[in-house]
Amino acid sequence: MRSWCVGNGCWKRIRWIARRPWEGGKETNATWTHLSSRRRYDVSIQATQQPNGQKRFKNNSTKKSKTVYVCEKCGEGHAQWLGQCPSCKAYGSLHALRLEPETSNQAKGGGAAARAVGWVKGMATPMPLAELVQSHAGLDNAHDPTRVALEHASRLRLEGTTGKEVERVLGGGIMPGSLMLVAGDPGVGKSTLMLQVAGMIAGTGTVQPDYHRFGEEIQARAEVSTNRVVLYVSGEESSEQLARRASRLDIKSDMLYVFSATKLDDVLRAMAELKPSAAVVDSIQTLYLEGATGSAGSVSQVRECATALLHASKHTGTSTFLVGHVTKSGDIAGPRVLEHIVDVVLHVEGDKVQSHRLLRGVKNRFGPADEVGVFEMKDKGLIAVENPSLLFLQNISISDGVSRAITINLEGSRPILMEVQALCSQAGQGQGPRRTSSGVPHGRLHLLLAILSKHAKVPTYDQDVFVNVVGGVQLSEPASDLAVAAAIASSYFELPILPSTAFAGEIGLGGELRGVAQIGRRVAEAKKLGFERVIVPSTSDVSIEGIAVVKCAHLKDVFEACMEPAVN
Repeated sequence: MRSWCVGNGCWKRIRWIARRPWEGGKETNATWTHLSSRRRYDVSIQATQQPNGQKRFKNNSTKKSKTVYVCEKCGEGHAQWLGQCPSCKAYGSLHALRLEPETSNQAKGGGAAARAVGWVKGMATPMPLAELVQSHAGLDNAHDPTRVALEHASRLRLEGTTGKEVERVLGGGIMPGSLMLVAGDPGVGKSTLMLQVAGMIAGTGTVQPDYHRFGEEIQARAEVSTNRVVLYVSGEESSEQLARRASRLDIKSDMLYVFSATKLDDVLRAMAELKPSAAVVDSIQTLYLEGATGSAGSVSQVRECATALLHASKHTGTSTFLVGHVTKSGDIAGPRVLEHIVDVVLHVEGDKVQSHRLLRGVKNRFGPADEVGVFEMKDKGLIAVENPSLLFLQNISISDGVSRAITINLEGSRPILMEVQALCSQAGQGQGPRRTSSGVPHGRLHLLLAILSKHAKVPTYDQDVFVNVVGGVQLSEPASDLAVAAAIASSYFELPILPSTAFAGEIGLGGELRGVAQIGRRVAEAKKLGFERVIVPSTSDVSIEGIAVVKCAHLKDVFEACMEPAVN
């Protein structure tokens, strides 16, 4: 029996599948065994008739797998490992990913995600933009009742005060066919909120607009809202655990289906059978796709699973929520491309020791991207807070000896009043002064301390400075600069700030006050809560009856206006 040298080892022919493999120059397969190790291998051998009459064998199995190093932050791939990603400049974020060679039935383009949604029938065709605008927007008048009803008919509505708060963040309801990502720290309440939303969609008694008033077109568009079937997929909890949580939240809808699975093919099959109006996947890091490389939660698996769910949502009109994990730094776990794939990115924020939670919109293709919903965690789940300012100011009168200042921040389109506390104490001998902040960016605090020392005669080079925002809220808007500076000065001079005083303004590097957006809404919110005066920059054009608006041009003027006796 003849043998040939194939690759780097010696192989012996065992049997031919075809009797005459050389006739007509056709290709055939044979089974071979390795002579050195005596181990059996099934190797695909191509035998072709060459022009010179010789026979050449080609071993297809010698294709080696390729290893690339993918950044977990941005998803960029590199040929070798690097300490720092050249794309996003993150350190230690590159991880090895082995790419297996594609077989003949896999090399069709589109990746594993496209193959997973092969059950979706139909293909999108180009359509004129003017026709789409006319059919989806109705009339040009934004205040026309027909257009308003048409917009309501094209979105899934949520019932109750909690549902309205979620709708506020989403821009007026859930858009059919959208893919939404909900991320947050462990235990913050992501699964609880998603189960509540699923129960609201599947619940009965939702008030719908009177479509008969506006004709058959709007009534036909409203059919998408009549489908109340919801699929809740959990890869972290069993169906019995979900049932116990639903019982605690008092969710008893017959249209809500729970499914405990981690294989994406099973999830897509369930979506094809149920045809739900909405689906929740908790979480995207627990799903895996057989056609993709890597384990569940890896960069390639998260990307391919999210892409497959995106195709399924767009073709079937199912609104899909993806629950995502976060890293130690607070970023969404997985590739950065995940945030680009989805339509909406929501962050659930809050401290575990606090009862309130914030649902913050980071990205929204169907509405404002900076809206914030405020909730309070109770036994029955997350309950919407109608007036968030009262929640953060409920304990303001407990102690009069605390140096505090009230800031008016704008969270999305809603002004919220928050309390900022400060403490200055003499630094120990031989030790450098400490700067500790909770709720205020550390770099912003150092900047304000430098401005106070340079332009307001508040030297803190020998002082330990501690700043805290009550409630564990993060202040990211520059309009809170004035309140932080006033609280620090109050503690340094040991002079209290006048009661019923609020602040709203940004501080420049020269100590000057700069205007902030929507100052009228901020002052009106302070008046509604019973404040008597608001200190704002001198460039602010606002005047509201019933509340004193004190306009200041420099940081020194602020201290003279808010402290008694005046600071000279």
